[in-house]
Amino acid sequence: MNPLEARNLSFSYSERPIFSNLSFSLERGELLGLLGPNGSGKTTLFRCILGLDHRYGGDVFLEGENIRRKTPAAMARLAAYVPQAHHPSFNYTVMDMVLMGTSSGERAWAVPGSRQKAAALEALAKINFQEFHSRNFRELSGGEQQMVLIARALAQGTRILIMDEPTANLDYGNQLRLLMTISGLSRQGYSILLSTHNPDHAFLFARRVLALHNHALAAIGPPAEVLTPELIHTLYGVQVRLRRDEQGRVSSVPILEDH
Repeated sequence: MNPLEARNLSFSYSERPIFSNLSFSLERGELLGLLGPNGSGKTTLFRCILGLDHRYGGDVFLEGENIRRKTPAAMARLAAYVPQAHHPSFNYTVMDMVLMGTSSGERAWAVPGSRQKAAALEALAKINFQEFHSRNFRELSGGEQQMVLIARALAQGTRILIMDEPTANLDYGNQLRLLMTISGLSRQGYSILLSTHNPDHAFLFARRVLALHNHALAAIGPPAEVLTPELIHTLYGVQVRLRRDEQGRVSSVPILEDH
């Protein structure tokens, strides 16, 4: 049984289709990269998978359970979401932010106890971030804040992580450091669906890629097999060539026209 399965998934706003007949799975311990141009339906797909919008056709299964009638609390125990960024109204400490992830299994307004605090510290330790537990969230760098959001997701106790362009607002170094952390989580058995606009992120870290284009599934498979120059041009409208280094790693190089 795969942690996540989508079967014939479709979604439209009134008469405007977003995607149709999407069928794919996320395997145990896999980092699946989701690619597609702006407007291709990546965020809408996440909303359907997370049970935030039930107006879809088809079915979504998390850990073998159809999510159609799941409550928000039940969904929080099945999958955790990591947004691009988060701007809390109050300057919570890192510990307080991560503790919020433990609340999915608790009563409303329950005060975190020793078990929740232990879970929060364990989540921070999984990404080697425990030394930041007393820092204020809003005083952290963008990369550090993303690490906290990942720890908060880990604290939920689920093994399925849905990440919406977690590197979008980070500099080059922080992008790589964050992706190495996320890749390490997949090796620990977490199943991760991560959207990105950068094909090189998929080449470096994803086991497979899922590409959306023109309301449909454009490709799915290992990056080195399906992320061809033709597909990248179809997705993003740019010409690239692929190169392979001595270790066999593939990357894309844009072909720039002279002006």
